[in-house]
Amino acid sequence: MKKLDKAIIWPAYFDCAKTRKEGRRVPKNLSVQSPKIDEIKLAVDRLGLKNEVRAEARFPKFHWAKTGMILVEKKEPKEKIIQKIAKQLVKIKNVQANNLPKRS
Repeated sequence: MKKLDKAIIWPAYFDCAKTRKEGRRVPKNLSVQSPKIDEIKLAVDRLGLKNEVRAEARFPKFHWAKTGMILVEKKEPKEKIIQKIAKQLVKIKNVQANNLPKRS
């Protein structure tokens, strides 16, 4: 992918524990707890977008942590892509929460 054809997506964009100042880019109702790069990749795959994972990348505001990033094919504005990924992430997290074993 050429540089103009891709959007960089960081896990911090979707983390409900982060503030907007810390990098969250979606509203609280579309954010999830501790999003992992593989969950974001699954969401991007479900949207049918070409992507490339860079697992060793570090989010600039938290340069000490290797959170990884995903380069996503950019067919529309980045904010729309982020919103669509966020909606898929919420669905993925809800399915995971429903599949956890119940405590008795």
